[in-house]
Amino acid sequence: MNTNIIKDSEKRNKLRFITYIIPKFSDTYKMDRKEGYLYLKKYGGLDFLLEHWWALHTDSPFWAVRSLYNICYQNGGLK
Repeated sequence: MNTNIIKDSEKRNKLRFITYIIPKFSDTYKMDRKEGYLYLKKYGGLDFLLEHWWALHTDSPFWAVRSLYNICYQNGGLK
């Protein structure tokens, strides 16, 4: 199998998960999507998401959102 196909597939899966979980996070904590994105970016949740998306996507959305909240909280996020 062509390794480029595998890499492209992984990139698509990563992008799909990220574009799914940021709105989930925002809705859960009553933020609009831009505010949720900026909150994750400011408090380290986005970096965590980009680094650990593979593990987060195997869990339920509830626990993935909760993990992002915990990371942000540990980095000073209070919302």
